[in-house]
Amino acid sequence: MLQQEKMFDYLVFIGRFQPFHLAHQEVIEIALSMSEKVILVLGSAQNERTIKNPFSVVEREHMILGSFSEHQRQRLICVSMIDLYHNEKWTNAVKSAVNAVTHTGKKVGLIGHFKDESSYYLNLFPEWQLIELDNLKNALSATPLREKYYRGEIDQQHFPPHVQHFLQYFQQSQWYPKLQQHYQRQDMSIINQSNI
Repeated sequence: MLQQEKMFDYLVFIGRFQPFHLAHQEVIEIALSMSEKVILVLGSAQNERTIKNPFSVVEREHMILGSFSEHQRQRLICVSMIDLYHNEKWTNAVKSAVNAVTHTGKKVGLIGHFKDESSYYLNLFPEWQLIELDNLKNALSATPLREKYYRGEIDQQHFPPHVQHFLQYFQQSQWYPKLQQHYQRQDMSIINQSNI
């Protein structure tokens, strides 16, 4: 059986994945159907934990890769990106990270969904063809899922099984009660400064 040629060599999917949920998984599955490889740019990759960014890059990569088959994992490339609060610097850093894992002359695209005003970054890469996803059946925001999690609930309806197991495991960590406490006080400060 001949393998169908893909539209792209690489599709870039940018997100924080805090945590990784079924809408994220759906986007990656669509990207894999259109591209030979998918580059996942994991944003907010600095070491500190906050209630908005509770999981480290390593933990998010573990959640994501564990949600796919071995064959799919071989086609996923994770790169991390710290927050740079300057559009031009951030855009250049993303392009550099992507260029470091792609080959010259390959067709690169960007995949995403304009869910709210935070999605403006999708317009910052005019050199990459944008695959805009309109109607995701699992359209979700991680914010209410994190809020439920801090209240002690793992929303089984919206997380892949591997992520559910990770979230249960993380509840036993030293970080979960600290994050939960900060959430209850709506304290947006950093939980720790040390490397994770």
